[in-house]
Amino acid sequence: MRQQPPAPLAAGAPRDWDGAAYDRVADAHARWGAVVLDRLRLAGDERVLDAGCGSGRVTEQLLARLPRGHVVALDGSPAMLAEAGRRLTGFNGRVTFVEADLRRPLPLEEPVDAILSTATFHWIADHAALFRHLAAALRPGGQLVAQWGGAGCVATVEAAARAAWPLDDGWTGPWTFATAEETARRLEAAGFVEVRCWLHDEPTPLTPGEPLETFLRTVILGAHLERLPEGERASFVKAVAAGLPNPARPVLDYVRLNVVARRGRR
Repeated sequence: MRQQPPAPLAAGAPRDWDGAAYDRVADAHARWGAVVLDRLRLAGDERVLDAGCGSGRVTEQLLARLPRGHVVALDGSPAMLAEAGRRLTGFNGRVTFVEADLRRPLPLEEPVDAILSTATFHWIADHAALFRHLAAALRPGGQLVAQWGGAGCVATVEAAARAAWPLDDGWTGPWTFATAEETARRLEAAGFVEVRCWLHDEPTPLTPGEPLETFLRTVILGAHLERLPEGERASFVKAVAAGLPNPARPVLDYVRLNVVARRGRR
């Protein structure tokens, strides 16, 4: 008898990642995050929200730039927050961990001076609501500096996943990969000013075989796997890996959407 798939999460709801596995394989994301962090203008005493802190690799770099400041490390995954807590033990007193859903108003006691986010917002379906929640959490004039997957991101993985998908459920996938233009409009509608948005390519080579499959399973296809019976998950990942354009020398076609903006003073 075919296994029944688990009940899917509500659309766009945070899922609990494997924080330790993600921390081991997300070198590219940490590297991109360091570049994004360089766009944040800091005096060193600010209170900054890391919206989607993951395992804390970029958060650690952010804290190093805030010797007199404080970071609110927010994520929807308890396992990610636990991994970040282990990494950031030496920053006790200067970091607060918050488990929260970015689809909802953020449970912060006071507005922050800046918001940093890397590799998170493409997991949120409603960007208009997301940007309103961020604006409400940010003091007037405060900075928003972020990067996430944009239009065209991992298109070849999406195509391979659609071809290999074993369920007839009409599911279209977990991501919202927006254009720079529609993102700028949504940010301005949420009250942001001095908005700059742009896309750039980040082709990311991986080692074929188990390293590629581990990356796909851990970073990209987690939401897919949660919808499948456990016995079908490994074969699905292998089918996606085999369905990439050059599985012997795989290069994932990442596209990053970059944002620099400020909350308006009104």
